[in-house]
Amino acid sequence: MNTRKHKINRLILPSYLVIIPAHNEAEDVSTVIRAVQKYSDFPVVVVDDASTDNTISRARQAGARVIPLVVQLGAWGAVQAGLRHALANDYQYAITMDADGQHEAASLADLVQPIMDGTADVTIGACTRRGSVLRKVAWSIMKRVSGLSPEDLTSGFRVYNRQAMETLASWQATLLEYQDVGVLFLLQSRGLKIKDVEVTMMPRQSGISRIFHSWFSVVYYMGYTLLLSFTKRKIFLGTKR
Repeated sequence: MNTRKHKINRLILPSYLVIIPAHNEAEDVSTVIRAVQKYSDFPVVVVDDASTDNTISRARQAGARVIPLVVQLGAWGAVQAGLRHALANDYQYAITMDADGQHEAASLADLVQPIMDGTADVTIGACTRRGSVLRKVAWSIMKRVSGLSPEDLTSGFRVYNRQAMETLASWQATLLEYQDVGVLFLLQSRGLKIKDVEVTMMPRQSGISRIFHSWFSVVYYMGYTLLLSFTKRKIFLGTKR
């Protein structure tokens, strides 16, 4: 993949905001913010999900705006808070990135290009080579059951246009627990175009995955996701007839 390395100038692009949900990511959040600043002029907001470490101070020192949540909402709740903030401040596009250093800011130019071209309403930074065997088995099952087309269903490295942001700020999206199958079904049900963009991802720099760190977490996640996939796929297919 020929990833463009030049810095994206927000003066020649529509209004973008980078949203980084973070829970106890003090070790990596400042590095992620500075990487975004290196490859773009996009403003950054960190939605702190009730961290108990120095995530807030590290993020502010790196130059990000911080939205501190009083109670822990989880990654999707934090992302949704960031999307609502973006809408309230008249941003037309939102980019979501993880705070653990897996998502490379060097891929931002590739990720926003389909949005700029008008060929997609949502882009997903896809890297199916990453992850453990457990994660890949989960992906395979999720894709088969859900019938969704994106290759990387769990990637949080995404770009949303205004219509997608409004959809995901709705009360229906608040009922979701994760940002993958339910979010993609909701976007797809509104007729929004979703496109994969192949990117490279780094291993998590520190800490552990919130979902794939134990068998109990995986079993709960898969049970929730498969039930959602069965019900939403039936509803979606029914509306397509």
